[in-house]
Amino acid sequence: MRLGPLRVPAGVVELRPPRLSDGGTWSRVRLRDRRYLEEWEPVAPGTWEDRNSPLAWLAQWGTLRGLARRGVSIPLVIVLDGRPAGQITVGGIVRGALCSGWVGYWVGTHAAGGGVATAAVAMVVDHCFASAGLHRVEATVRPENVPSLRVLAKLGFREEGLFRRYLDVAGDWRDHRCLALTTEDIPGGLVARLLAEGRAAPAEKV
Repeated sequence: MRLGPLRVPAGVVELRPPRLSDGGTWSRVRLRDRRYLEEWEPVAPGTWEDRNSPLAWLAQWGTLRGLARRGVSIPLVIVLDGRPAGQITVGGIVRGALCSGWVGYWVGTHAAGGGVATAAVAMVVDHCFASAGLHRVEATVRPENVPSLRVLAKLGFREEGLFRRYLDVAGDWRDHRCLALTTEDIPGGLVARLLAEGRAAPAEKV
């Protein structure tokens, strides 16, 4: 599965499944951008270097593939101008009467502020609603994470509440704002909205 491409100020953005060969690039970006990323990500066992080494990617890639095959996650790599620049995942997928999942994402510093994350979220939410059969997608974000909140606001996510002491992040239990969209909120799709607003344009595959 590939989603996109879309052209944004930073370049051409596509989404594709993770590959085993992504490990080297993934590790370089993650290690380089530790200060930028660690402030927002949940605490996990081991050092940052161990968790983000090329060897660690092997385990993560296997886990992501397994979750995708079980239908409980949609893991994708954010590609900017043909090179991996981050990740976006729809997880916690529940079917039945709920038909919901959460979306989480990160991009490297070289891709920040140029519409990359906005395009990625738009594409994956459209896929969730049009192809994956979901009715609702939510995102939880620390109140201090202004850039991520700005991405969601541009796409029309509505705030539904505050989760007190929700996740252990950067050494403490942090509050998170909960934002969400349902299919009724965007009948024409988010990508169409970005195109209409001039925030993105169609692009040829890189």
